[in-house]
Order: sequence, then structure tokens, then C-alpha cells
Amino acid sequence: MSNNNTLIHIDGLTKTFKKVKVIDNLNRDFLAHERIALIGRNGAGKTTLIRCILGLYEYQGVLEVLGMNPRKEREKILQEVGFVPQIPPPIKMTVKEMLYFFGKLLNKDERKFIGIANDLGLDVAANLNKPFLKLSGGMKQKLLVSFALGRQPRILLMDEPSANLDPKARDVLFQYLSDFDKNALMIISSHRIDEIENIVNRQIEMDLGKIVIDQCL
Repeated sequence: MSNNNTLIHIDGLTKTFKKVKVIDNLNRDFLAHERIALIGRNGAGKTTLIRCILGLYEYQGVLEVLGMNPRKEREKILQEVGFVPQIPPPIKMTVKEMLYFFGKLLNKDERKFIGIANDLGLDVAANLNKPFLKLSGGMKQKLLVSFALGRQPRILLMDEPSANLDPKARDVLFQYLSDFDKNALMIISSHRIDEIENIVNRQIEMDLGKIVIDQCL
């Protein structure tokens, strides 16, 4: 690791799909206290980078998350990482079952998740017995955001977190992000830099698997 503030260390990271380099020899450190806007066109490599950090893909090169290898120590890493995916996973559990599951898994009070979801405009009590799969896109997003924020992670990864949210819920989300733990690392992948420019302090733009812009804001 480069220094004590480095939470993610990347050296020569390359990810190839069918001989196409989606991530091309990336070298970067992401630090505690940073609020990073990860921007770029579709296919630039943003989501692939996030999935590598989460340990979902095999890759070439060095990638250390909290000093650990995300492929070999994924369970430990995920205890410290909050994640909101661009596309909600096909979870068959009910809302009630998910609250219980994540509460036990993360050793957190379910009421923390419920409070955030309610603030975002999701009536949790009215939807407890509904399968996650049956919720609308916006409802799924609100619940996933509540799990990611409520676990109070050291690293928060969000892939287009406001995509399915109504304007009021977006305002609530960005307020939560503004107030988020200043010692944590936050990486937000977004097409809309105007939405997040007031809460980020570093902007990274990717294109064709490379970082073409990296600037402090």
C-alpha cells in the first residue's frame, strides 16, 4: 500500500473480455477522505473497475482493497464495503427477509436501514411482505441505497445510484452523501456530473479502459 490513507491500490490492472481490454493497465490509488466522481461514456470501463474492486472478476495486475486481495479475501472486504449496483440483482427474498438478513450479516439494527429507506420515500411497513423482485425500480433502488449507507462502510461504491429515483429521493440521497463519514472513501459512477459535483472532491474520467482525466475539484 502506498500510505496509511490508501484504501484501494491499483497497479497494472487489466481486464479483458474476448480479447478486448476493458480495463487497460490502470495505475491509481484511492484514499480515505476522497469523494470521487467516476465518469465516462458507456463502455469506458467504469462498472468493470467497480466489479474488480468487489472481487467479482478475475483480472491481471495488482489490486488491493483495504490491503487485501478482493478475489482471495472477498468476504472480509465486503464487510467494509457498501455497494449500490446500476442494475438491481434478482433477489427473491421479501423486504422483511432482506432486512433481517442484512441486519444479522452486518450486525446492524434493522431500524437504521428502515429509517434511511423511509427518508428516501419508501414505505417500508407497507411493503414488508413483498418480494424484492416485485418492487418497482425506484423502490428497489431506495432499499439498496439504505443497505449501503446504513452499514456505515469504510468504502462506498455507487454505480448510477440516482438512476431510478424520483427528484425528492435524489435530494435526500445527495444530502445523505454530503453528510457521509468524512473518513470513508466514496466512489460514485455517474453520467451526470452536474448532480454530484457539489459533493465530490476528485473527478476521474475513463475512456476505453484508461483514465484520461484525474483532477482534484
